[in-house]
Amino acid sequence: MNVYAIAYKNLLRKKVRTALTAGGIMLSAWVLATLLGFNKGYQQGLNRDIDNMGFQVLLTAKGCPYEAATLMLKGGTGLRYMPESVVKTVFQNPEVEKVTPMLMHGVFDPNKGENGAVAAYLGVDAVSYPPMKQYLEFKQGSWFTDNNALEAVLGYEAAELETREVGDKLLIPGIDREITVVGVLKRSGTQDDGTIFLPITAVQTLFNRKGLLTGLGIKVKKDADISALESRLYDLPDVQVVSMAQVKTTIMNLVNSARVIVLGIAGIALIIAMAGVINTILMSVMERYAEIGILKSMGAMPLDVFKMIWLETAILCGLGGGAGIGLAFVTARLSEAAVRYFLPYAPNGALVALDGRITGFAFLLIVAGGLLSGVYPAWRAARVRPLEAIRIEGEQ
Repeated sequence: MNVYAIAYKNLLRKKVRTALTAGGIMLSAWVLATLLGFNKGYQQGLNRDIDNMGFQVLLTAKGCPYEAATLMLKGGTGLRYMPESVVKTVFQNPEVEKVTPMLMHGVFDPNKGENGAVAAYLGVDAVSYPPMKQYLEFKQGSWFTDNNALEAVLGYEAAELETREVGDKLLIPGIDREITVVGVLKRSGTQDDGTIFLPITAVQTLFNRKGLLTGLGIKVKKDADISALESRLYDLPDVQVVSMAQVKTTIMNLVNSARVIVLGIAGIALIIAMAGVINTILMSVMERYAEIGILKSMGAMPLDVFKMIWLETAILCGLGGGAGIGLAFVTARLSEAAVRYFLPYAPNGALVALDGRITGFAFLLIVAGGLLSGVYPAWRAARVRPLEAIRIEGEQ
């Protein structure tokens, strides 16, 4: 008896029920693979955003550390100031390789959007900042000529929003001063895409913030003891030390906590798929009670019947799981767009990272769960007594 052929033909006897069950398995596999891919992609995106900052430690004016982290990661306008003299103090530490001062200033622009918006200008050092942002590439132009020049470099999204190109003038609202656009950056997939960069001295002069900074990026020498440096920086008055390692650890702890919820949802999807498999296969066994009895009376062993029913489960799970994995790849970008719609502060880059390891694990988990679900129906079928099954069929 060819149990493989019989199992396949049995599934085709009830095409609609088989299709619905396989569809449920497909959706479960899609949810499982997408959630696992999102979990990996989100962590990779956060790591990439933090690593792209180009420095290991950020010094800001003392205040809320969460505002400091926002300033570092998203270019937020946590406008607390510290004296520019802190640059020389920090440079005295032997672990420091480079520093880059930053001054951010926000100006309300009534011409942006329906109700206006805040335009954020980031003053940076023309010499020290570009080497720390080596991943930034220019679509047009280049960096400023010096720190006093009334010039601007626009991130990709900022250039689109302002509709400016190299050589155009950019009017700063509120102070009615024009600056010349000397560079437009390519899309980087980071917070820099929406930033308007100006020379730091020009920002200090334009906005009357001479001698003040909002941030100081610190690049540490290779193999230097960052912990020792941070301990000394903590002793500086009126400054807040934000360590990249600390920020990454804090964020990853939050992500790991959310992972429990993600895995819980994936587990629910798996349980739903298993329940569907049990229902379909058990119903099939009950409908073919007499048929199974006849097969056993013709010499089929209980193990043969068990294998036949179990193979039906394997075929269902294999087809449904494979289709679900394929659907996850097809809808990955759509799922990412949905995540960004509900989580506007999600990290840049791909948020659903699907690879062979994730999809293989999801497929094996779905198939293993389905096969486990098929044990009971197969066991029930294997225990059918031929004479009793034929008698019950005759009475019906």
